[in-house]
Amino acid sequence: MGLKHQAEPARKWRTAIRCIQGHFPLHLPPLLFLTDPNRVPDPMGSVSRLPAECGVIYRHFGSHDRASVAQRLADLCRKQNRAFLVAADPTLALAVGAYGVHWPEQRLSEARAWRSQFAIQTASAHSRRALFKAQTAGMDAALVSTVFKSKSPSASPAMGPTKLCKLARMSALPVYGLGGLSAENSARISECGGIAAIDGLLPNSD
Repeated sequence: MGLKHQAEPARKWRTAIRCIQGHFPLHLPPLLFLTDPNRVPDPMGSVSRLPAECGVIYRHFGSHDRASVAQRLADLCRKQNRAFLVAADPTLALAVGAYGVHWPEQRLSEARAWRSQFAIQTASAHSRRALFKAQTAGMDAALVSTVFKSKSPSASPAMGPTKLCKLARMSALPVYGLGGLSAENSARISECGGIAAIDGLLPNSD
């Protein structure tokens, strides 16, 4: 792969990051990378090559080595000055010194009890109603999906960037678009929200 081809996605990410930083709260990373046991077989290697401004959400889905992987990722993120969140596992997040927790929409009721324990708490949201629930639960931001067609087997039909931006404008919470986001389409939502991605932030994804 030529250097020019490799540089183009990096340039587009830099442009998106600058745009997001112009309207996003300073304590929130403009990008979030989500791990996945199947789609991210080498989370340490993938995280080490992310843009400097990108935070990380570790999703372990109950894997047997979650504690050791979480600790290694937490240590790496501290070294790289990244925000590190653990999904749906506040006990593990506390154990490894994570920056925060990311909550599934259906577990928002649990989040209130942990508000004072972490610098950031985020939540998944799939509707305007879910965004309101995340706000009343004291979340710092919501990850709204699915924006573009996604490779995730559990992804809902794509809403498109126009609907995502409409939800973001109506929301009192900062919003990250999730689902099919990449350097190539990042400009289509960077003016209204942050960006959360899996495949789109992996090396050589564009």
